[in-house]
Amino acid sequence: MKEYLEFLERKRHSIGEFGFSANYIPDIAFDFQKYIIEKSIRKGRIAVFADTGLGKTLIQLSIAKNIIQETNKNVLILTPLAVAFQFILEADNLGIDDIQYSKDGKFTKKIVICNYERLHYFDSKDFVGVICDESSILKNFDGKIKDQVTAFVKKIPYRFLSTATPSPNDFIELGTSSEALGYMGYMDMLGKFFKNNQNSVDSTNRNIGEKFYLKPHAEKDFFSWVNQWSIMCKMPSDLGFSNERYQLPKLITNKHEVKNQSFIDVDGQIQMFVPIAKSMTEVRHEQKMTEKSRSEKAVELANGKTSVYWCNTNNESKLLREMDKDAVEIIGSQSIEKKEEILLAFANQEIDRIITKAKMTSFGLNWQHCNHSVFFPTWSYEQYYQAIRRFWRFGQKRDVTIDLVISDGQKRVLDALQQKTQKAIELHENLTRNVNSIFVEKKKEFNKSIITPNFI
Repeated sequence: MKEYLEFLERKRHSIGEFGFSANYIPDIAFDFQKYIIEKSIRKGRIAVFADTGLGKTLIQLSIAKNIIQETNKNVLILTPLAVAFQFILEADNLGIDDIQYSKDGKFTKKIVICNYERLHYFDSKDFVGVICDESSILKNFDGKIKDQVTAFVKKIPYRFLSTATPSPNDFIELGTSSEALGYMGYMDMLGKFFKNNQNSVDSTNRNIGEKFYLKPHAEKDFFSWVNQWSIMCKMPSDLGFSNERYQLPKLITNKHEVKNQSFIDVDGQIQMFVPIAKSMTEVRHEQKMTEKSRSEKAVELANGKTSVYWCNTNNESKLLREMDKDAVEIIGSQSIEKKEEILLAFANQEIDRIITKAKMTSFGLNWQHCNHSVFFPTWSYEQYYQAIRRFWRFGQKRDVTIDLVISDGQKRVLDALQQKTQKAIELHENLTRNVNSIFVEKKKEFNKSIITPNFI
């Protein structure tokens, strides 16, 4: 019975404050960063959707130190690959020395940093707080790692999610963040704010984001609800502070189109003209037919520069490596240690160019020493946005050039990216517009007596 009651308690969702008054604010923090730290600590469970370069590392370390000083217990910070070292450097700037990077689950310090991929070495009972850096990266992991992280987070009293891109493509993905923080569950959120064409809620549907839409009359309540458990800012002015120190250099985006010389379409038929790819299958076929020409163009554009090649397939990566002998390749089959070694070498300017995939290494890394990149676009806005923000971020002193290389049949991919960019802008505007709105969840009270049939 006790176990069942504990199960029900874990399923219960609520809105409220689960934290305490802040006991540590670093002197070097900007005014808007101090505001985020204080609100986060008071809330105790919150998502910080702050754009790249706004100091999320400083904010997260400050949150961790607050929890330690309040509880004298441990805090775990989960990061993408090679980002842990940035936390160690920032901690040194803050004068925080009770911190370490653990790769095997062993630790002696109060603040422990590990990669998402190494979480299985740790026990949730050892921590009173958990901070997920670049939490939106979870969707790039397989189901096992994703479920493991979600289950781990739900067992921790103080929980914090941090990312620059909160579900720009589908608003309903915000439900997974809410559920992890202990607020309204994913399925409850769907039923309250969304509808689909089938008038049903099917949690097993992998394409759920394509079928559900936000109810027009519930739009204001939805964004007000999101603001009850999150902080959203693209610039300090979104929180009422000055943008004076956060003026970014110019972002130059160039589109380079190569011709598909193959007249064989996805069905193996000879065509008079190369058609524009529409479906995912057609896009993949188009990519395969133009691998060599796109890679040649990419190498031409990056020649002599410090740059990053963002590709999508192993074959593209192999071709780029063969064509650019000075570039170092990062592939999925490499060990975590090897990937970290390459990423750190690039960050330390020991390597001029790397070849990688956005789904692996586009989150959390600071590469202001580089102001050029070649990107092979896909349908994913988030991967594109995260990739370019490795360079185009606070601290970058030069204009940033992003060369997009596509084939003539991939025009719909760029169209999709533009549409998703608009959706991301819409999400940001709605959240900031409703930042001071109050959402009140109305619950029906079942207080009437049960009417039973006469024969009972």
